[in-house]
Amino acid sequence: MVDAMTKSELIERLANINPRLAAREVDETVKSVLDAMTEALATGSRIEIRGFGSFSLNYRPERVGRNPKSGESVVVPAKYVPHFKAGKEMRSRVDASVSAE
Repeated sequence: MVDAMTKSELIERLANINPRLAAREVDETVKSVLDAMTEALATGSRIEIRGFGSFSLNYRPERVGRNPKSGESVVVPAKYVPHFKAGKEMRSRVDASVSAE
């Protein structure tokens, strides 16, 4: 089973890697970066981080779905959903670490 890293675990790990920074500074920095990324996607911008990956929005048109409980048809409205595409460097590092196991 794959473990998930939470935001607080990320902040803790970054604080341990950078002992000269206070945990509060790391917390504020991580939150600022995530807020900036969220704001960029909310305005329709694309985010590209070299070696890591890119975030963009995918449009999903309106469709007819089913309520699983009642079986009734429901209209699912059109929406934009965030999409992440891993960069080449990240893919190769992940592949190498998974292959080593």
